[in-house]
Amino acid sequence: MLSRTADSLYWLARYVERAENLARILDGAGRMASMPQRFSGTTNEWETVLATSGSSLMFHEQYDAVTRENVIDFLAFSTNNPSSIRSCFETARQNARAVRTALTREMWDAINGAWLDMMSFDSGRLRQQEFTRFLQWVKRSSLQVDGSAYRTMLRNDGYAFTRLGTFIERADKTARILDVKYYVLLPETENVGGGLDYYQWASILRSVSALTSYHWVYRDSLKPWNVAELLILRPEMPRSLMACYENVSTNLDMLADAYGRQGESQRMARRFTARLENANINDIFAGGLHEFLTEFIGWNASLAETVQEQYLN
Repeated sequence: MLSRTADSLYWLARYVERAENLARILDGAGRMASMPQRFSGTTNEWETVLATSGSSLMFHEQYDAVTRENVIDFLAFSTNNPSSIRSCFETARQNARAVRTALTREMWDAINGAWLDMMSFDSGRLRQQEFTRFLQWVKRSSLQVDGSAYRTMLRNDGYAFTRLGTFIERADKTARILDVKYYVLLPETENVGGGLDYYQWASILRSVSALTSYHWVYRDSLKPWNVAELLILRPEMPRSLMACYENVSTNLDMLADAYGRQGESQRMARRFTARLENANINDIFAGGLHEFLTEFIGWNASLAETVQEQYLN
């Protein structure tokens, strides 16, 4: 496969996954911001959204105040933000057009349809209830693209590159959501495990569709260390860091078999997966959850750069 084809497939998947994660982050922020003040705390919820998305600096270059309206416009609809939901779908479609013959008809229809539907949304006319429906539409559109790839693509190198993009992006956003929750979201005046903490952890679990899974696994009230374990170390949780890296390693090994050689990306993925397999949530908390997640985000970015150099340039 040509490197430019692999690059388009990889980034197509990353941008669709990014759009879904932004929708999940905005949905969670909306839930928290709509709670009574005694549950929502003193932190500006929309500041935490910018921190989670990693786009605070760019936002402050374009907007004067951190308000609900400005953050939604920037993260959902702005053409000046290359990682807004609108820009993600547009870039995904551009990548899909560049490799149209490498996609199944169902996958192309899902991506092209998402972009056409995106054009029908007017940010200036979306009220709260309509915006909630918009976020649900974003998540459904991502599921359609992901499902069409899973159900119709040939299990070859093209499929492996789309899966790589999906799980590298998903791992990054899961780690950022957890990091912001623990390090930024909880006000200094609140105790871990208090009433405010409970509602914030529940909001985080809902944002990654994991609240029901939590109760299935732990059959207990929400505890920070259990939530962190579920989203970091439990391989049965599809958005956990462990699940993401098991998939990253599997698809990199598929590429190694297809091309007859291993490289640094395979070795890095195996090292990172082994570190997660050998990790213990008590040790992670003892060493600092923020420090662990910051380190993981750095690992993930390094792996993405290595994949780019090894296969996509």
